[in-house]
Amino acid sequence: MVRLIVFDCDGTLVDSQHGIIEAMGQAFVARGLAPPSGASVRRTVGLSLPLAMAALHPEGDGDAHARLVAAYRAAFLALRARPAHREPLFAGAREAIEALGAAGYLLGIATGKSRRGLRATLDRTGLAARFVTLQTADDAPSKPHPAMLERAMNEAGVEAAETVLVGDTTFDIEMARAAGVGALGVGWGYHEPGELLASGADAVVASFAELVETIGLGP
Repeated sequence: MVRLIVFDCDGTLVDSQHGIIEAMGQAFVARGLAPPSGASVRRTVGLSLPLAMAALHPEGDGDAHARLVAAYRAAFLALRARPAHREPLFAGAREAIEALGAAGYLLGIATGKSRRGLRATLDRTGLAARFVTLQTADDAPSKPHPAMLERAMNEAGVEAAETVLVGDTTFDIEMARAAGVGALGVGWGYHEPGELLASGADAVVASFAELVETIGLGP
């Protein structure tokens, strides 16, 4: 019986790709490098920034990756300060979260965002109070390491058999499998549904309405 539902953030709850791609491009240009393609950046969403930089700039060493991380953070903070900056919730996300919370499920987030970044996103959406546990790249090793899920279960007081992870990338699904929890992929994110299934997802849903139906209302 599922009691805890842990959501990824970027690509699952919010569509943040445009800001991430723009900030990544600015970071690379600031370091005298050609900006990576949007497709390659989307492939790294969900990883911690050091791992994302290593994937996007494999020729660089640890120092080069650290400088890119610093440049990305500065660029993203500047973007977030713009009045026009948006990280919209995907269609149906708010309704699904409210319905699942009202039905008695414990809800959490496990994300490659920083804690500050996640808080900013949740403050804009007004959904912070719905989540009993928030795990970020500041708290644990990067996905697909299971530590974020293990911390979430510990904070919520539930077992692996009572937990399901909802995410849009293979990193999410691999993290769920490493933690021994259920794994549901979403079809609207940054990795393809076939990749999610190949990584071990129990199912891939096409909408938040289908997600709620798959989990069921009432733990």
